[in-house]
Amino acid sequence: MFPIRSNEPDYALLKDPACRSHNRYGQPVETVPAGHALRDQSLNINGDAAIGANPNRYKQHGFFFNADNCIACHACESACSEKNDVPAHLAFRSVGFVEGGTYPNVQRLNISMACNHCDDPVCLKGCPTRAYTKFAEYGAVLQDPDICFGCGYCTWVCPYNAPQLDPVKGQVSKCNMCVDRLEVGLKPACVSACLGKALDFGVIENIPEGHTQAKVEIPGFPRSDITRPNIRFQQTRVTQRDMLRLDSTPLKYHCDDATGRFTPELDPKHGFQRQWNLKKLLGSHENAHIAFTLSVQAVMGAFLLLLLGGWLSVTPLVEYAAGAAWLPTLGVMLVLMSFGLFRLNMHLGKPHRFYRGFNNWRLSPVSREIAGVSLFFAGLAGFGFFNLFPGFPFAGLLKPASAAAGLLGLGVGGYYMIKLYRIPARPFWNHWHTDAAFVGTAFNLGGLLLALLALAFGALTPALARLLAYSICFGLTLEAVGLLAHARSLKTARDEGAASFYEQTTTYGYPYWLRNGLLGLSLLLASAIVVLGNVLLFAPLTLAAVTAAVIGRALFYVLVIPTTMPGAFFWRNRGFQEHAREVGLARMPQVGVLPDNH
Repeated sequence: MFPIRSNEPDYALLKDPACRSHNRYGQPVETVPAGHALRDQSLNINGDAAIGANPNRYKQHGFFFNADNCIACHACESACSEKNDVPAHLAFRSVGFVEGGTYPNVQRLNISMACNHCDDPVCLKGCPTRAYTKFAEYGAVLQDPDICFGCGYCTWVCPYNAPQLDPVKGQVSKCNMCVDRLEVGLKPACVSACLGKALDFGVIENIPEGHTQAKVEIPGFPRSDITRPNIRFQQTRVTQRDMLRLDSTPLKYHCDDATGRFTPELDPKHGFQRQWNLKKLLGSHENAHIAFTLSVQAVMGAFLLLLLGGWLSVTPLVEYAAGAAWLPTLGVMLVLMSFGLFRLNMHLGKPHRFYRGFNNWRLSPVSREIAGVSLFFAGLAGFGFFNLFPGFPFAGLLKPASAAAGLLGLGVGGYYMIKLYRIPARPFWNHWHTDAAFVGTAFNLGGLLLALLALAFGALTPALARLLAYSICFGLTLEAVGLLAHARSLKTARDEGAASFYEQTTTYGYPYWLRNGLLGLSLLLASAIVVLGNVLLFAPLTLAAVTAAVIGRALFYVLVIPTTMPGAFFWRNRGFQEHAREVGLARMPQVGVLPDNH
């Protein structure tokens, strides 16, 4: 453990002589009661079997930040990075700021932020590998990078950008509360390094000596109800009514006179000119998710249509299942499914550890999605196998069992494929349009997939064409209604969703309207097939619908703006990172930007 020096300064020592029994959320400050089996166990830090003598070892600890005192010297960042050997492109603790007013009355509010070791850590619940643990000792939320396989879902769900995904090592790491220092009675390294006594640390709800406030929110800090973070603030200086972010995020924080709280609002700092930005749109790190969701949803929709068509004795689908296109259709569906799963797996930081994705099925929607989609794939493969070899022993029993397994996997995997995006920390996703878009894509692309395969094998009759066109119309209509409702909601939003809508109509304005136009054209062509039964219309319909789906899904990923802390001019600023890569600054390690954003 960290050895304590004989001349350690007083401000670096833990001292909480009295503590409250409960925090402001009604949770006990005591992490485990006296006599519990979790007490008096060693943390085995670097193999040291000693047990810390801190009398408050089993109380929830947290940070205290005095915004009045912070001078943005970044000493806390440096101390944290040096102690934990953090590479230049990452930071477990970072300092950002917001500004308000006009010259000469300009005001800056600095904010130093690390992991808040929350009462309800969404990172722990979301991680599919169970790399996170909330310890009884100090209430610390610790993460094991060796268990992590680099999916990055914890970085999606955390409202404070605490988990750091390292694209070089392919794993996540984060603030560990310096538990090795706590065990010997020392405060975390960042607190000990603070020059202006802006950072302090101790048992939660204890106000440090010489301070008067313990707020849970200040301007620029995301809403606290998502995770109930263990951080408290003091900020006594009167601020401007509008505090602006200085990074590239088009947000500001406006003070509500009735409550005194600051809420996010749109700050259209980039103007209102529409742009294309196709390279940024289609060159996203999330392209693997685009390929996975579109391909898997298309196969799920096609499988559901075929299965229900057979069970309900829908004549065109029964005839299709009895024809020459049946087995090739099942084969193409398996290939498409395999492609999506391969792209998703290779997107991981450690693809060879993919099996760890099943570890947290009790809590993580990602684990449940993986389990459901895997069951669907196994059911589809079994269904195809027993159709190919109908004489296989017990095929008459195993074929419907495979179909049932596929249907169950479709339901579970499809539900959690949607559920994992309904994240409070990402308001752009946290709307029912996500449900509508994913379900609509299944009926739209699923019907289109069957139509193309039937056309290729000469099995596309007018009756089947109309039936599949109905499915496509339903999917397109459902998605269009969801998009309209989403746009109306975002226009009046008082959160980061408003900034996402602004980026959608400006930075990606032309692709956005192109997608909308292609969606309308696809619906028109599908309706024409329903009326006319002209199978040749599937050619332009395929081009329009697939292009709309790809652009729409790319917008879905690139537009999301999370509830993260504000950055600075050159740090935690996506705009500066893009500029550094364009002009070559990213080749200088001290800039803290990786040359390749993948």
